[in-house]
Amino acid sequence: MNRSALRQFCGIFFGLLLLPGAAIGAQGLRGTGDLGVVIERAAGQIQVISTTEQATLATIPGLGDLSHASVVFSRDGRFAFVFGRDGGLTKVDLLTAQIVNRVLQSGNSIGGAISQDGALVAVSNYEPGGVRVFDSTTLELIADIAATHDGGLSKVVGLVDAPGNRFVFSLFDAGEIWIADLTTPKEPVLHKFSAVGRQPYDALITPDGRYYIAGLFGEDGFALIDLWHPEKGVRRILADYGRGKERLPVYKMPHLEGWAIANRAAFVPAMGQHEVLVVDTDDWRARATIPVHGQPVFVMAQPDGRYVWVNYAFPDNEVVQVIDTETLTIASTLSPGKAILHMEFTPRGEHVWISARDDDRLNVYDTRTLERIATLPADKPSGIFFTARANRIGL
Repeated sequence: MNRSALRQFCGIFFGLLLLPGAAIGAQGLRGTGDLGVVIERAAGQIQVISTTEQATLATIPGLGDLSHASVVFSRDGRFAFVFGRDGGLTKVDLLTAQIVNRVLQSGNSIGGAISQDGALVAVSNYEPGGVRVFDSTTLELIADIAATHDGGLSKVVGLVDAPGNRFVFSLFDAGEIWIADLTTPKEPVLHKFSAVGRQPYDALITPDGRYYIAGLFGEDGFALIDLWHPEKGVRRILADYGRGKERLPVYKMPHLEGWAIANRAAFVPAMGQHEVLVVDTDDWRARATIPVHGQPVFVMAQPDGRYVWVNYAFPDNEVVQVIDTETLTIASTLSPGKAILHMEFTPRGEHVWISARDDDRLNVYDTRTLERIATLPADKPSGIFFTARANRIGL
């Protein structure tokens, strides 16, 4: 192409970019990297929010029972998959603020996960006990994994995604942990570990995808599997952390997915105690305990790992404490509102969003100054989930 023809082509090309329709379209474009979802549990709806604008963009009703809801995101951050307590699996388009598809896949559901390649969405169920796996595009049922136990079915908890298109989950009634390899989605390969401890109630996977750790409700301690070497079996850790101490009534189970991994340590909510455990991630032994305001529910680290934020179960759920991960001391105690249920950090950690259910509001705090910089109205808000989770293992 000669110079004259090149100039003519460029003129036509840039002219097309500047057509009125193209300009209007450009004004309507939006990325997904700063979007998020807030659960409005009582109303059975969600808010779509922008963390950059600190504003609500849309409210989407019709999602059923969201009393124990959780959310995962498609790998591009455009779609949210909302898991409801009524067994509902709802796919939501965050850019059009519309429900794309919704299936009632069970009678009682407790959460879900999305596969490493983003092609599969798995849901863990109480009734019937097991895991059901769906095509993330169509929500077509791909696999139905029954959690068989003593002639019946066990409740399934602690479902997470793991590298290699695997899902890992715990059987509450059976005291087992299963790894489901879905390399061939319609023919999952199961690796089962028995006698891991009584009543595993929740679990997490470390940010690098290596260790799966299940908390035990029926006894002290945790069950750990090294997913690099599953042939080594289950290892019990922290078996003595509550020994000799009277366990307090548990008003709300700790959520282990919120474990903080920071400064070569895991910060763990202690079951039935007013403590956060500090665990060395090299040998998984207890390094220290930190006395805190109440029974911890979520123990969550800022993205830089410098501080860990903790909220609490009833009746101490009007307080959030900030732990210094270097000194292992309480750096600050905040009172963001009534019934603090969840926290979520912006992707680089400059802000934290906190839901205050009984105040019907969301609070946004600057993590450097610890000052509240914004509030948003919300109808009984609980879980807060940002699309940055799409790029993190186990979230």
